[in-house]
Formats: sequence, structure tokens, C-alpha cells
Amino acid sequence: MRKYETMFILNSGFTKEELPEKVEKFTNVVINAGGQVDKITDWGKRRLAYEVNKQRDGYFVLVNFSAEPGVSKELERIFRISEEVVRYLIVRLED
Repeated sequence: MRKYETMFILNSGFTKEELPEKVEKFTNVVINAGGQVDKITDWGKRRLAYEVNKQRDGYFVLVNFSAEPGVSKELERIFRISEEVVRYLIVRLED
């Protein structure tokens, strides 16, 4: 299994109580595919460097996980079609 790190920004329209279920939606993709979530870091609500889709703020979440290469492709596909995700980046970490 390879180690990955993903940072995604969620719409700022969610409440603090809704945030964990949104993050769980994406971490379950990794877990259901046989991967392992190592660490979840909530950076909280921050101002974006520039306006994206008429949004100035977003919730930043950093997730470290281990999985097979196909899992990162599936996670990227889900990020792309999810309306709640403003931006995302998945990076493979060196062993």
C-alpha cells in the first residue's frame, strides 16, 4: 500500500456540526476500498486566496491515508463530482 495525503476545501455554507459527516463521506471511500486513514486534521474555516465559485471562505481538511493506487483515482473522481468540494489535491508521499 502507498501513502497519500489529500487536502480538500469544503463550502463554507455548512455548520460546524455538519462538517464531520462530510469528511466521513470522503474517508469512507478509502476505508471501503481496503485502505487505512492514518490522520485527519481539521484546519477550520479560512479565507481563500481568491474567490472560487463566488465563495471567499472554506473549511480546510487534511487527510493522510494508505491505500492502493486505484483508491486515489476513485477519491479524485468523487471530489470532482461533489458539489460541496471547492478544491482538492491528492499527493503521493515518498516512503
